[in-house]
Amino acid sequence: MYTSFEQVKREIENGKTVVDITRNYLETIKEKESLNAFLEVFDQDAIEQAKKVDEKLKNNSAGKLAGMVIGLKDNICYKGHAVSASSKILENFESLYSATVVERLLEEDAVIIGRLNCDEFAMGSSNEHSAYGAVKNPHDQNRVPGGSSGGSAAAVAAGLCLATLGSDTGGSIRQPASFCGVVGLKPTYGRVSRWGLIAYGSSLDQIGPLTNSVEDSALILEVIAGSDQKDSTASTKKTDAYSTAPKFDGKAKIAVIKETFETDGLDPEIKKNLEERIDSLKQQGHTIDYVSLDILDKLVPTYYVLSNAEASSNLSRYDGMRYGYRSEQAEDLESTYVKSRTEGFGTEVKRRIMLGTFVLSAGYYDAYYSKAQKVRRIIREKTDEMLRDYDFILSPTTPKTAFEFGANDNDPVSMYLEDIFTVHSNLAGTPAISIPAGFHSNGMPYGLQIMAGSFEEKKLLSFASTLTE
Repeated sequence: MYTSFEQVKREIENGKTVVDITRNYLETIKEKESLNAFLEVFDQDAIEQAKKVDEKLKNNSAGKLAGMVIGLKDNICYKGHAVSASSKILENFESLYSATVVERLLEEDAVIIGRLNCDEFAMGSSNEHSAYGAVKNPHDQNRVPGGSSGGSAAAVAAGLCLATLGSDTGGSIRQPASFCGVVGLKPTYGRVSRWGLIAYGSSLDQIGPLTNSVEDSALILEVIAGSDQKDSTASTKKTDAYSTAPKFDGKAKIAVIKETFETDGLDPEIKKNLEERIDSLKQQGHTIDYVSLDILDKLVPTYYVLSNAEASSNLSRYDGMRYGYRSEQAEDLESTYVKSRTEGFGTEVKRRIMLGTFVLSAGYYDAYYSKAQKVRRIIREKTDEMLRDYDFILSPTTPKTAFEFGANDNDPVSMYLEDIFTVHSNLAGTPAISIPAGFHSNGMPYGLQIMAGSFEEKKLLSFASTLTE
């Protein structure tokens, strides 16, 4: 099992081929099929791509990702390959084009090995809501890997590929990264093109990497970031050389949101260990202040009003008429819509569509959606103000370690509260990273979340790298 791209490059220098490395991963995927991380493995395509990369390496013309084997979350399009968002409604649908991030990975000679299981349409915090079965946590197969990018996090943690791409709407990269003990990066909104990402919440979604090391996340971000004419929300701000940024060697000014450590749901052991880590940062000379974010309890409701409203709009295109699943029981226009969507969507997706439609409906728009937008503006303003005074904001990534399957089945609100610390950066549009922070006495990993100002990924990655040494 390779733990970094540097290790892979050393293996190549010592005579190993990219084909050898790819075959090793293919064998490991077969050995660990019980995890259900991959929905489809691109065996032949991956080997063919690896052969091309080996030829380029011989000619000294290979890109900066030559030898890196990457998996894609099943909501990122790859031309000529199936993409389903882990939903029956897109069963057997084949993408006609590649997402911008996929094109950029291939241009730098990454090998794409397959598509990864996720919560249906990226809606979930446990990866139990997939039409193709739940993904299992590699550390304990009785527990969830987190969601919605659970397959992406589990694949990296189990050594099924070196890195993966996931999407993060309210914590869907960072939360599974914490549950599986890997690094998960959510860039600034607009830093990475969303062209070719199946939409959930368009004002919140962002693609980012899951890796074993901060350095590998920096390299992948360097490749996939940047403006894109196909995506009007992609920023035109200049990208940085994230992978070659010097180590953070200054003394940081860090805000710790005190309410995150005061919430009743935070596991006492995680709280104690993270507080010890914060004390260690103080001893190293960093300035640490406990700062109040008195609207912490408003984050989750604001997020779910806005994300479900956008989901209701985005998912209206899946109607059984143009592509995807069509019910065999459909008889006319209305029954085609109703039966195809009823049979094609899973329970959680239908719940969120109904909630989103409700908050957008006449008589409730002002009471819910419009009010949530106002609260979001306040969250953004308070966060920007905090990050003008401080370099970083620290918090736990998740209140608990990975829970057992079915633990939250009868309480959707309890499941939604798993995102209490992660939705902050999505609502504010800022970058955030989860890094492994240790192991609980129950044997499960947990993470530390670091947030920085908008488009300050270079500083964020540099600081996170020093904390993982």
